Amino acid sequence: MQMKKLVVIGVGLIGGSLALDLKRAGAVTQVVGVGRSWDNLERALQLGVIDHATQSAAEAVVDADIVLLATPVGQMAAILQQIAPHLAPHTIITDAGSTKSDVCALMQQYLPHHLARCVPAHPIAGSDLSGASAARYGLYQNRNVVLAPFAETDASALAEIHAMWQITGAHLLQMTASEHDAVFAAVSHLPHLLAFAYVDMVAQKDNAERCLALAASGFRDFTRIAGSHPEMWRDISLANRDALLADLHRYQAALTSLTHALENCDGAALVAQFERARHVRTQWEHQRR
Repeated sequence: MQMKKLVVIGVGLIGGSLALDLKRAGAVTQVVGVGRSWDNLERALQLGVIDHATQSAAEAVVDADIVLLATPVGQMAAILQQIAPHLAPHTIITDAGSTKSDVCALMQQYLPHHLARCVPAHPIAGSDLSGASAARYGLYQNRNVVLAPFAETDASALAEIHAMWQITGAHLLQMTASEHDAVFAAVSHLPHLLAFAYVDMVAQKDNAERCLALAASGFRDFTRIAGSHPEMWRDISLANRDALLADLHRYQAALTSLTHALENCDGAALVAQFERARHVRTQWEHQRR
C-alpha cells in the first residue's frame, strides 16, 4: 500500500510505533501528529515519528488518506465531533482503542454518513510506557490486531487497514465489537484492575514501606501493568463496564473459594485450584512459542 497522508491523533506508544513502521517501509509520504501537549509533539518531531504537528484535529484531517484515533477512548467523542465536518469522502477512519462497542457507537453517532470508511480496530500491544518517546520500531511484529468493521464498511477500506497493519508484521483477525469486548475484559482489562487494586492495597498497609523494600520478582511480574496510564484505564474500565463486572464477580468467587480453603486448612482444595491454573498457564505459554 501507499498513502500520501496519515494523521495520528494521540502520538504515543501505539500511534507512534505504527507511524515509525510505516515510514520505514516507505508506505506513507507524510505523517501528521495531533495532540494536546506541545512538548510531546515536539519530541515526536525530533524523533522522526511524525513529519508535522498540530493541536487542531480538524485542521489535520483535511485530505487525509487514513486517520488513526490513538487517544484514550474517553477523548474520542470530542475528536470525532471536531473532525466530522472536515473529512474527505475517501478518508478512512480507524482507531486503536482497547474497547470496541463504545467506539463503534461513537462512530455511528458522529459519522453516520461516513461509516463505509470506518474500520474500528485494536492492536494487541503495549507497555506501561507512554508518550512519543515510547514509540519504537517492530512493536507489532507477530502481535494480533483485531478488526471490528461495521456491516456498512466497504471492502476497499477494510482492505486498506488490513494492508496497513500487515506492513508492521502483525497478525490480523476479525470479530464483532461485542465479542471483542467480552474477550478482552477477561484477558486484558481485568488483569489491569487487579494489579491496580493489589498495589493500592499493599500501599495502605501499616508496613507498606518495608513490604515494598523487600518486594522482588513476584511483585514485579504481577504489578508491572499497575504502572499503566490511569486516565486511559479509567476510560477502558467504564467503557467495558458490563463485561468487566461479570468477570469481577467470577474472580471474586474464585477468591472466596481460596479464602474458604485457607480458613478450613484444606490443602487438597488449594492444590486442585493451583494445579488447574498452572496447567492452563503452562499450555498457554507453550502455544505462544
